[in-house]
Amino acid sequence: MEAEYKARVDAAAEKYKELLYEQLKRADDIKKTKDFTDYTKLDKLIIGVCGGDGIGPTITAASEKILRKLLADDINAGRIEIRTIDGLTIENRVACGKAIPDDVLDELYKCRVILKGPTTTPHAGDGLPNIESANVMMRKKLDLFANVRPVKVPEQGIDWTFFRENTEGSYAVGSKGQNVSDDLAVDFCITTTEGTERIARLAYEFARKNGKKRVSIVTKANVIKTTDGKFLNICKKIGEEYPEIQTDEWFIDIMTAKLVDEKRRRDFEVFILPNLYGDIITDEAAEFQGGVGTAGSANIGKRYAMFEAIHGSAPRMVEEGRAKYADPCSMLRATAMLLNHIGKTAEAEKLTKALDFCMFEDKRLVITGRATGATCDEYAGYVSEQIR
Repeated sequence: MEAEYKARVDAAAEKYKELLYEQLKRADDIKKTKDFTDYTKLDKLIIGVCGGDGIGPTITAASEKILRKLLADDINAGRIEIRTIDGLTIENRVACGKAIPDDVLDELYKCRVILKGPTTTPHAGDGLPNIESANVMMRKKLDLFANVRPVKVPEQGIDWTFFRENTEGSYAVGSKGQNVSDDLAVDFCITTTEGTERIARLAYEFARKNGKKRVSIVTKANVIKTTDGKFLNICKKIGEEYPEIQTDEWFIDIMTAKLVDEKRRRDFEVFILPNLYGDIITDEAAEFQGGVGTAGSANIGKRYAMFEAIHGSAPRMVEEGRAKYADPCSMLRATAMLLNHIGKTAEAEKLTKALDFCMFEDKRLVITGRATGATCDEYAGYVSEQIR
């Protein structure tokens, strides 16, 4: 038995060594890019539109129409090009055995900004090969280290902005865990100094520029002592550089409770979280705004940025013939975030106001996901009509 244990441990350790070398190199590589892209200095900004799969192409096409409307002057003047990127479907990814096919990745590298539809990720028991999430791969390849998700419900006093670390944590090497034996499986969690410092600094800079007075760091450092502990300590250290901002720390379990506490949730403003916790809690937060179909998401790096809906590809809707009834609001929120990111603040405000009017005030059309409500195209047209 001891010999069998040793053989299994040695085999797993060899793969673990490869993983550690890879992550050490990555930790050094991410230090090399110092400055963020200045979009005003680009001769031409190329925006890639990648439909994904499931309901992705439907909601992305609707959003692209509105994006083209708002950027018409820049497109006609040749300052902006909107480029369609196909090939990120689950069928194509399975066929080539990669999270992102090489030709698709080549096209993505040519676009500094990307509007991306949802993509299907294989999971245990679905009969598909173990291909890494296209989202995770895109975030790593383009080094999109910050996932930024705003949630606003003015009548409830909710105005939250979540800064989720996007390239590390439990998702960093999610497809490289080890089945040491039939009885033992091990996954890995990654935290680096540079990776944590840059997400923390981005969050605190956002807080300072937008007059926010409180930043909450959310971990499980009392149990996950090494990686979460490192994340917490680094974020607190960065916070010391912003003395006008209150920094507090929370464990993820109690934070999920406090977000539903009507007396406490109004106090929160900006959050910093590792990857896994950020993924979970932002879906909870989106429910206050009307569900994951109503919230957009920004994935920010120093050279590239990608904007997407926060929900999945909803293959069941496609199977049941309901894709045309998919809700475009999350993608449209992401489109507004894209516009704001590239400096088109007036256009972003127009789209945001139109969405708020259609979703919360006028409500002549509603999305139900079925024939009882509007189609995606009808609703997007309704929003477009309100853009003034």
